[in-house]
Amino acid sequence: MEGIPNIEPFRKRHLELSDELSKPDFFQDQRRAATLSREHQFLMELLAMHEECVQAEQHLADNLEMLDDEDEEIRIIAQEEKSSLENNLSELRDRLLLAMIPPEESDSRNTVMEIRAGAGGEEASLFAADLMRMYSRFAEECHWKIEQLGASPSETGGYKEVIFSVTGEDVYKRLKYESGVHRVQRVPVTETNGRIHTSTSTVAVLPEAQEVDVQIDPNDLEITVCRASGPGGQGVNTTDSAVQITHRPTGITVNCADERSQLKNKAKAMTVLRSRLLKQKQEEEREKYAEKRRDQIGTGDRSERIRTYNFPQGRVTDHRIGMTFHSLPDVMDGKLKEVLDALETADHQIKVAELLETSSD
Repeated sequence: MEGIPNIEPFRKRHLELSDELSKPDFFQDQRRAATLSREHQFLMELLAMHEECVQAEQHLADNLEMLDDEDEEIRIIAQEEKSSLENNLSELRDRLLLAMIPPEESDSRNTVMEIRAGAGGEEASLFAADLMRMYSRFAEECHWKIEQLGASPSETGGYKEVIFSVTGEDVYKRLKYESGVHRVQRVPVTETNGRIHTSTSTVAVLPEAQEVDVQIDPNDLEITVCRASGPGGQGVNTTDSAVQITHRPTGITVNCADERSQLKNKAKAMTVLRSRLLKQKQEEEREKYAEKRRDQIGTGDRSERIRTYNFPQGRVTDHRIGMTFHSLPDVMDGKLKEVLDALETADHQIKVAELLETSSD
């Protein structure tokens, strides 16, 4: 089919998986079985979509032949249907191309998010808290669950740093575009002269890692415990429950003191550590293709300024796709769907162009 990559590799893989699923011991490894079953279902839908596209192409070809028919009435009917058939084929091709983009393994993962105050002092910490609230509200709309894994509050009620997990369907697929520097322009509550300040907070979105994804040698870990600090009074943690884990080979350090149980804090810290190591591993792989995909929508570089939230003008601008949304109050209240949909569409367009380029080589 013209303009569509060869379907045969997908058909071959579908047959391989069909044979695999029919083996008696297929479900002994539940995790592997679930992964291969999802891939099998995806390929079934892809092949059905391809067949629908083939049929639509044939209908259009038949229609074009009828344009030269001797019967004038048939020619008129064919001319009336031509535009509709062309549009239908175009839509089916677009859907098929999107479906042929190899899915990222991490897309179905839960997510660990880290928000840190950047430039701007206390105002930056307040903005970090605003971002935390924004993602929490969006998670509520998506029926996802949020659990705080660690936090370092600021004196003004914001966050110097906050780390939390997001659990639900397609969490990483939707949130992966949020990694980077978020910039805010507004009059801080601490400003007495009404001047607009510019502050930043960084967001990191990490796919939640399983033990099988990242092999961690216990001998590479330096684990220390201490007494967790608290707000005073009965809130002070009087046991040595705060945990700090340092991964010696990479120098990555994780702190967790949210729980009164040392074991729970250690488990949360290990969740964050595994996710950071998995993200680092993925970024190293992605860097191999960085030159070819330099214009790709960024999904992991925390030094990249990705978005500006301008409060005086009530707008949000995403710099990667050059789009401005005049709905800042809604966005800050968790209405992120329009923004994330635009980022996903732009990313898909790049990947479709790459797919067509690769198939033509």
